[in-house]
Amino acid sequence: MQQRNTTLGEFIIEKQTEFQYTSGELSKLFNAIRLAAKVVNHEVNKAGLVDILGAAGDTNVQGEDQQKLDVLANDKFIQTLKNREIVCGIGSEEEDDFIAVNSSDEQDQNKYIVLMDPLDGSSNIDVNVSVGTIFSIYRRITPIGSPVQLEDFLQPGIKQVAAGYIIYGTSTMLVYTTGHGVNGFTLNPAIGTFYLSHPNMKFPETGKIYSVNEGNYIHFPKGVKDYIKYCQEEEDDRPYTSRYIGSLVADFHRNMIKGGIYLYPESSLWPSGKLRLLYECNPMAFLAEQAGAKATDGFRRIMEIEPTELHQRVPFFCGSKKMVEKAEEFMARNA
Repeated sequence: MQQRNTTLGEFIIEKQTEFQYTSGELSKLFNAIRLAAKVVNHEVNKAGLVDILGAAGDTNVQGEDQQKLDVLANDKFIQTLKNREIVCGIGSEEEDDFIAVNSSDEQDQNKYIVLMDPLDGSSNIDVNVSVGTIFSIYRRITPIGSPVQLEDFLQPGIKQVAAGYIIYGTSTMLVYTTGHGVNGFTLNPAIGTFYLSHPNMKFPETGKIYSVNEGNYIHFPKGVKDYIKYCQEEEDDRPYTSRYIGSLVADFHRNMIKGGIYLYPESSLWPSGKLRLLYECNPMAFLAEQAGAKATDGFRRIMEIEPTELHQRVPFFCGSKKMVEKAEEFMARNA
């Protein structure tokens, strides 16, 4: 087991051999991400003191009201990733289209695409509830040195080379995977360093928590309604406990530690689901699978879905393996 005083930088260097591409590239990517995370963490923690709470007055491409911190987090991550000259393209939930990043080097060798939700759960900021950042990293598929193309972003989740999230809560944590397990690092705010605090994170095989917005119950398909009823029955180890924060990062993080399932199904309100495949579902699915859990749309493995557009939405069932499989049983009965 890694010692508790291992820093994120030291850990990445130790694990460079697990990153199948050029040594040093992973360090550069994560240096940019952790720097932006520390800036956003600072802004989140002083949100009640300065004028960065509330709506920004604009809507994003999904028609959702942008919060002031959404805009700030988006700008900080884009700026930091551009400055490090390691990525050739950025896709953000807050941007209408992808951003092509041109290196100052005439022989542009940047190989990586970053897709992100800069501030997941931002509607909770005003009430001091945990929010987060979700990120996903791919290698480009078009020739290096040429302009980045849409096809570089529309890759299935199985092509991810790394993914993770930062949760801004009672403590700030960065959790990530490169396909060799999941590790969590907690920020020591006194010195601005992330330390390994949660090595080799694993979802319990089953749990007693289900996370779903039950306010939308009437709009859910019958399979989901039946599964919720199953969770509420007094039988065997049930009823389960309902816990829903409304911030995917926070709900996922709790369920990974305690065991549970997160559901955001299709509904009459959101016929294709509400969560974004590229910015939310794929990175969380990669983390879930690396932590021994499962992520599907109720029928298909999330990471095998072929994306067709940048802001594509899908239903999302994610969590402890036995709980997701039971939910899939109810979906299959009512297909």
